[in-house]
Amino acid sequence: MTFDHRDPGTLEAEWADAAPWRSSPPLPLDADAVVILSAHPDDETLGAGGLLARCQTNGVPVTVIVVTDGGASHPSSDDGDALRRERRREVVNAVADLAPSASLVFLGFTDGRVREQREEIAETIRGMMAGVAGTRILLAAPWWGDGHRDHRVLGEIAIDLAGASIEVIGYPIWFWHWGTPADADTSAWQKVELTDAELHAKSVAIGRHRTQVARQSDGPDGGPTVHDGMRAHFLRATEVFVTAPAPLEASVGVAAFDDFFQRHDDPWGFDTRWYEQRKRAVLLAALPRPFFDTALELGCATGVTTADLAPRCGDLLAVDGSAHAVSAAVSRTAGLDNVRIAQRRLPAEWPDGVFDLIVVSELAYYLGRTDREGLARSIRRSLTPDGVVVACHWRRPIDDAPSSGDRVHLELAHALGMHRLVRHEEADFLLEVFTVRSASVAEREGLA
Repeated sequence: MTFDHRDPGTLEAEWADAAPWRSSPPLPLDADAVVILSAHPDDETLGAGGLLARCQTNGVPVTVIVVTDGGASHPSSDDGDALRRERRREVVNAVADLAPSASLVFLGFTDGRVREQREEIAETIRGMMAGVAGTRILLAAPWWGDGHRDHRVLGEIAIDLAGASIEVIGYPIWFWHWGTPADADTSAWQKVELTDAELHAKSVAIGRHRTQVARQSDGPDGGPTVHDGMRAHFLRATEVFVTAPAPLEASVGVAAFDDFFQRHDDPWGFDTRWYEQRKRAVLLAALPRPFFDTALELGCATGVTTADLAPRCGDLLAVDGSAHAVSAAVSRTAGLDNVRIAQRRLPAEWPDGVFDLIVVSELAYYLGRTDREGLARSIRRSLTPDGVVVACHWRRPIDDAPSSGDRVHLELAHALGMHRLVRHEEADFLLEVFTVRSASVAEREGLA
């Protein structure tokens, strides 16, 4: 996900009108201790300041661990050391406003390089967690889907620490800026409704971070990192936390699909249901170009969509993990010279080549988290410089799927880091088109 903190972003009024957190359950604060990880000095105040205040009110021991020095927030600063010292003073004062009894620890890692320092950071935090008293620990970290690299990696470090005695939650920060209510997968959300006193304390604490909320210089990066529009997100009376995915989440085995395809002549009603016919028509209509030289269809099943895609492609490779599905797809496309069908278990058996178009439909939510991440990486590196990705998934619950349609689309958007050209959302399915280049169809044809 790419964004510019200087952009206006999504207005808080839009979030407030939609209030996607409205039906989310309250976050139970029944842990013996709470640990809040902050990638940068101010993350803990913006994303979890209300939780800090609630811990103080309820007498729950809380530790704030600030991982980096925050020195990269204003790259053109004449005195980086002074900036880092000031940011440390700011977070000391902010945490004192929210939870005077909280423990505050500075790790001092380099801002913007959490990924490069991942192992050392993880080992340090792991050692600190071992010293936290209590058998039930709530660990809050920047949300792994937040779109900021440092936030993502620190969130992933926290997820890796989850276990029987450690519950992990993530707090969004930049999502409120670049995301919209339509992007929100609320299935794992919990919330803390702030009292007037907690909200006031949080407001005061945010104001302590002067280097982030006020202009620092007349230079190109001298403006506030957290401008007034961004700041408004954190002055709402609700804090949102995302429950970490189950650590043992695994992909559905190929054998289950092979058995299903063997037992059904028309699995899922691909050929007979109007729902499936219409969905394919929507997918084809969403393609931003009339023709693609090279295309890859992931999870082709019996080849129904493959046959519809073929007239729009010079060379189309369609793959599926099920031998029975592949056999059916081969039979269906036997007369199409530009179509190749292959059995591949994804993402491990990724096909060679680069493609103008990659279609992933009704597949990603059957993969575990690690495989979903691998799928996204493989898709991105297999695209041509003008490549297009089409994702389409069922939105309703699937009993045997480790994830949901909304969630896999949100993950794909983050992992691909591409421009979203199309978002078609219905109660039943979600279809999105991502492009390497940002030009719209009209712009490509000189109409806009």
